[in-house]
This record gives sequence, C-alpha cells and structure tokens, in this order.
Amino acid sequence: MKRKTYRRKLHRSAVLLSAATMLLGGCAAAPAGGGEKPSGEDPVTMDWYVNYSWFVERWGEDMVSKEITRRTGVSVNFTVPMGNEENKLETLMDSGTLPDILTIGWWEPQIQELIDRGLVYPLNELADAYDTSFYEVTDPLVRDWYTLSDGNIYGYPNSSFTPGDVEGHDNIPSNQTFLVRKDIYEAIGEPDMSTPEGFYNAVVAAAQRFPEVDGKPLIPVGAHEFEADGCVSFDQYLQNFLAVPYEKDGQKYDRKTDPEYLIWLKMFRKLGSEGYLKRDIFVDQRMQTSEKVAEGRYFCMLYQRTDIADQEKILYARDPGMIYIAVDGPRNSNGDDPVLPVNGIAGWTQTFITKNCKDPERAIRFIDFLLSEEGQKLTYLGIEGETYDMVDGRPVIREDVARILATDRETYNAIYGADSKFWMLQNNVMQMSWGIELEEPLRQMAEWTYPYATYLTQYDVIIREDTELGRINSDVRSLWGSTLPKLLLATSDEAFDEILAEYVEKRQLLGYEKLMEEETAQMRENKERLGIR
Repeated sequence: MKRKTYRRKLHRSAVLLSAATMLLGGCAAAPAGGGEKPSGEDPVTMDWYVNYSWFVERWGEDMVSKEITRRTGVSVNFTVPMGNEENKLETLMDSGTLPDILTIGWWEPQIQELIDRGLVYPLNELADAYDTSFYEVTDPLVRDWYTLSDGNIYGYPNSSFTPGDVEGHDNIPSNQTFLVRKDIYEAIGEPDMSTPEGFYNAVVAAAQRFPEVDGKPLIPVGAHEFEADGCVSFDQYLQNFLAVPYEKDGQKYDRKTDPEYLIWLKMFRKLGSEGYLKRDIFVDQRMQTSEKVAEGRYFCMLYQRTDIADQEKILYARDPGMIYIAVDGPRNSNGDDPVLPVNGIAGWTQTFITKNCKDPERAIRFIDFLLSEEGQKLTYLGIEGETYDMVDGRPVIREDVARILATDRETYNAIYGADSKFWMLQNNVMQMSWGIELEEPLRQMAEWTYPYATYLTQYDVIIREDTELGRINSDVRSLWGSTLPKLLLATSDEAFDEILAEYVEKRQLLGYEKLMEEETAQMRENKERLGIR
C-alpha cells in the first residue's frame, strides 16, 4: 500500500451547497444480503471508485460485506482504474461520470480540482442535514486538519494518527523495513549489513552462493518500482534508514545531496556496475515485484512490509525458512538509529461523496456506519461468533480463521472479508485498542520497527500544480526521476559525481531555492498546527 509524503495546502475556494442540490433522487436498487430487507432501510447500491489498479476486491461475496449490507441496506460496486490512475480519474471528472463515492491518496493533485470544481460534497453539510453521528465517529483533530478555509471538510482519511496517538502507544509500527530472505541470510552467516562495506559483501556473497531460486535467477537487491519522480527504496527509505535530517537550523534540508546518503548511493552504484542491480528492479511494476516476492527471488529489499504481507504468507506456508525478515540495514557512519515514519494525521487516503451521488443521505450514513465502532469491528474483526469470540471482554480470533489468515489471504478474503480487506475507512487506533496481535510471519517485521517509528507529518508538504511553484516542483521531481537510475548505473564514482553535479545545476536553474522556501514555510505552519516545537 504505497504512500507519498505531501500534505494538501489548506486554502481552497469555497464550494457552497444549496438544499436543492443535496436532495437528490434514490440510488439503484440491489438485493440486500441474504435476500432479506434490513430494518427500515431500502436496499441501494453505491458505486465506489478506488484509485488503485491493484485493488481487486469485490463486495457481496464474503461474510463481512454481506453482513454490512444486511445491517445497512447498502451494497457496493467497486471500480478501479485499469491503467494509469491519474488519467482514469481525470477522465471521470471531465466526462461527468464520477461515482457515488471516491477514494484517492490524500496527496493527489486531483483532490484540489475536485473541490475547486464543486464535484464533491462538504461532509459537514451532509452530516448536518442527514446524520450528525459523523461528529461522533470522527476525530476532531483530524476534522480540523482537513477543514479548509471555507469552513468545510470534503474528505475523511483512513489510517490517521495524531501526535497524541503516537505518544500514547509504543507499538505503532512504521511500514518501512529492510528485509532479507531468512534462509539465505542465515546461510551466509547473518552478516552486519549496516555499513556500506558489510552490505556490499553480503549481497555479493548471497548472489554467488545462491545464483538461482528454483531455476530462476536470484535478484540480489529488490526495490519498489521506479516512477517518474524516483524510487522510494533508493531515495526516501534509504535516507530514513540513514537518519538523514528533514531540516537544519529551521530550514528544510536538501536530503538528496547529504554526504551520508551519497556514500550509500555510490555503494549501490558499485553493485550495479558489477551486475548485482538487476534490470528487473528498474522496469518491474508492483504486480511483477509481488510475483517475485512470492517466489522468494530477492535476497534483500528496502520495502514496505505491508506490501508483501500476502506473499509472505505464501512463502511461510511453503517453507518458513524462505520468509523475509526485518534486520538492521543501512545506517550512517555514526551508527544512528533509523528514523522511520508512521502514518500522520493526514492518513493514507481520503474518501469523498461526489455530486454525482444518487443518494447523498444514504452515502453519508453508510460512511458514518463504517467509521463507527460497529463498522470497524466488522471490517477488522469480522462477525462475533463466526470469526471471533469475546473472551474476558476482549476479542479473540478463532483458531481456524486465524490459520487461514496466516497462510492463505486470498481464501480468507473470499470467505470472511475481515482484517481490513475493505481498508478505505480503517481506524488503526481503534483497532489497536482491541489487542489483536499480528501473527507470524508478519509480526516480526512490524515489531522490528517499533523502536524507530517517528512522527514526521510536520514535514509533509504539497505544492499546488496550477502555480509557478507547482511547475517548478513538477520539473524538479521529474529531473530526479531521470537522474536516480543514471546514478545507480554510473560506470564509475567519477561518472556518478558528474551526473550529480549536472542534476544540482539543472535543479537550481529550475527554481529549486523558491521551492525550498515554500516547503520551509509549510513545515513551520504544520509544526504550529500540530503543536510541535
């Protein structure tokens, strides 16, 4: 589940609603779960667009979604982009074919356009008109964060943590991990990979001793996909493991030219020049990477642990020795601990009710149900007596259900549909209060991050695209996207230095200093709003 670190600037033009536009006609009918009519609710179907091509789940085939429909009368027809997410969403907006409900990453520039063009409802106005429980099931600090200058909140996030949430828990994990294949790592002597030399030697040893995995070439170093603006494994994640600062002397810091970071990039360059950075990592997209993880073809990866959860279970069921485990990875020359981000107040995605919604009253009530404790228990725990039992006042997942969850996520989703299969409005803080521990093989990866998990939302910024700074930001990010592969594939350190110098020069000419000034201003604003000194 991929996230980017940008926060929407909270200045928008006002979008006002009239009572007439809010009172729209009824939604298309669909049978309620089990064929029975829920108490007092006519069956309706909501079209829900999720802006991720990898989201393939369906509603109404599993126990949880059937039960939600039985209780609310609402069925869901999920749609996702088949190709480029940005192009698909733009097409929906321009053609006037937006669905009833929309979920999109909070950093995406289309959110601003949705609001400015009046394509989505203010949730507070729908709540005032139809269901004031919205104010009971949402966090006031989160509502305040997303309330714009016109006084409205248009979308609500999932997976949101406030600074107080993080301060009050010592078991909030980061998603960023350095992973190795357990059996290969142990076979080469569990080497220290926290220094450039140790990392290099371990990768070479693994590749030479285990050149193939079931007849297919071993990929010594894995990574997230390379995109137009870079690769998070080789920029953000590596920088975080090296504890590269986000600011110095009250100013946003240029992390990409940090000396510690460049030392490690040159180590990766050396691996690349010797054939240990395989072509796969530069061209593979998420689906191909997931397939190769499930085959155990990577030796090590800087990767999001939740993105390989399903594949990890496949490996665990096949051979517990083949799983990926989190170990100490890259560190700076002082040996400082990694600084790994947890979700911030912005969360991961935002969910909106569009002006195309055929029944905004039912939509806001449905969203409020999913945000409620009742809805969260269903989407996370499942159904009491079916997937879990209450023991001494606490939920306990049934053994047979837990066994399937730990070994076969696809089957679990098809039968039960809990454990955040429908994650679009998940409340992680509430889920933590129920005390459900992760099972192996996922627990080790999460627990490894606990000591290093850090609240970093104050550094999340976003630059409006339709401004001069927006154009500068786009150009600078694209420049880095084209530069990073060149650095990793440079034939020598001298060539690396030349490529980097050219990048810095071009970046300055694009207006980089103006961009840093704006990011510093937003950082200071964020700190003030979050009460961080």
